[in-house]
Amino acid sequence: MFDWTLYLSGLMITSLLLLLTWIVSFFKRDVGIVDSTWSLMFLGMAIVYALTGGELSARGALTLVLVSAWALRLSVYVTWRNWGEDEDRRYQAIRRNHQPGFAFKSLYLVFGLQGLLAWFISLPLLAAATGAGPLGMLDAVAVLVWATGFAFEAIADAQLAAFKARAKNRGAVLDTGLWRYTRHPNYFGECLIWWGYYLLALAAGGWWALPAPLLMTFLLLRVSGVALLERDIGERRPAYRDYVCATNAFVPGPRKTTPATPACRGGTP
Repeated sequence: MFDWTLYLSGLMITSLLLLLTWIVSFFKRDVGIVDSTWSLMFLGMAIVYALTGGELSARGALTLVLVSAWALRLSVYVTWRNWGEDEDRRYQAIRRNHQPGFAFKSLYLVFGLQGLLAWFISLPLLAAATGAGPLGMLDAVAVLVWATGFAFEAIADAQLAAFKARAKNRGAVLDTGLWRYTRHPNYFGECLIWWGYYLLALAAGGWWALPAPLLMTFLLLRVSGVALLERDIGERRPAYRDYVCATNAFVPGPRKTTPATPACRGGTP
């Protein structure tokens, strides 16, 4: 059963976390710190849903464990990756396009928008954390899907970090490990994680949470994930064009061995 009061409580905790993050960004002049907060918003909402929605069920406890592992790992990794770096070029572009007064405008342009997206996408967590009934086979499948996604994301991040740490790889393209089979194994893993959460919700009767993983998949493929990253990477790294020709964009698959065509070298996956 959908609990609007509990759902709105999730929005309140997310708003508070983002307000605090915005205050820090105001003094740092770097709104990119919102990336470190992104996964923590879901952890905060999961805690609210699970611990204030009545008696904690086995599925609610399982949901908390999975969200905690994912959220904390991702937040720590993103914070470490961005530590000491300039503001991400995506946010620099937004800053340039919304002057003067971007420091204040960012409260709704960046932080408010991400908060609303996170709140909507948290629907599976609401259903999974509050749904009654014992754990079953669908929950086991959900954990398997989640674990596969978590492994993809964590291993891909580690491989990319190790690759970038070597000076000889500056300007080169990572095409080994998981990156040999998909150009975005981290995004693929993130997608699986959210479908794992939805399967937990479905096991609890929360079929109505389906729009959330669909939106997350769309964002990863067409908005803030694959499409955004590859918009101009071929111009900055010419070798990436050959990588596009040989490697699947999202779903892992075998490398293509056919010669690169002019159309493919131009950036067509």
